[in-house]
Amino acid sequence: MAERRQLEFFLLRYVPDAVKDEFVNIGLVVRESGSDRPGFADVRFTKDWSRVLCLDPQADIAALESLTREIKGQFIRLQDRAILMRWLDDSSSNLVQLSQAKGLLAEDPVVEIEVMSSMYLERTKVSAPGRVVTGRQKILATMREAWDRAGVGKFVLPVPVSPYTKPGDPFAFDFGYRVGGEIKLFHAVSLKASVDAALLLAARYPKIAPVMSKVAGAAPVLTAVIDDDIDRAAESVQFALSTMEEEKIRMAGAAEMPGIAELARRELRA
Repeated sequence: MAERRQLEFFLLRYVPDAVKDEFVNIGLVVRESGSDRPGFADVRFTKDWSRVLCLDPQADIAALESLTREIKGQFIRLQDRAILMRWLDDSSSNLVQLSQAKGLLAEDPVVEIEVMSSMYLERTKVSAPGRVVTGRQKILATMREAWDRAGVGKFVLPVPVSPYTKPGDPFAFDFGYRVGGEIKLFHAVSLKASVDAALLLAARYPKIAPVMSKVAGAAPVLTAVIDDDIDRAAESVQFALSTMEEEKIRMAGAAEMPGIAELARRELRA
């Protein structure tokens, strides 16, 4: 029998309301302890954000995805629980918290982390007839499908803004690619339930754009991909659309994504 190795693990939890103390596990860190040699250490994150949206329909999934990317990128430094806790306090406004560390024994840490990921981060698949994805998630799904159909999905990637704002900023534009002297950015914005996301984007983009242009040496061009069936007669929607337009944010309906993706294919020569 192979020697069993001493490991410890802790979970990253999304906690939208500290008073209610309700949470969803979104991440798992497993590391080797009690060893003089460089030990195993790795991290896994959920690939299914639906549980987060069930707990908090207004959750900013883009910000959470950006946070997980940053943790992966800095994992060597952040694998220590105390350091990660301090970093999360600064980065996530206490929306993401850590569980207590727990110990376990395992023969193969690589196998163990996959088993634990399935246990803690994924839900049992059950059929849910009649459930329809709406709002921002529907737009994102349409965008991903269009990029993939055009064969550019691996080239059109999220664009974090922390290099152009300040370290720890969790926001990222959903998709982007560079062509010539431009960085083409695309962000899903649903105006059906609320126009707040559109107004926040319009408020932040003018501050990000000039710094991105200077640092990256290319001019950003942002397109907000919006719902096809919004009520354009509603005053709040008119206000949000005009505000984005004033801040030089282009707008396109989700139904226009095949054409946008085809243009990306030609520009990227994919």
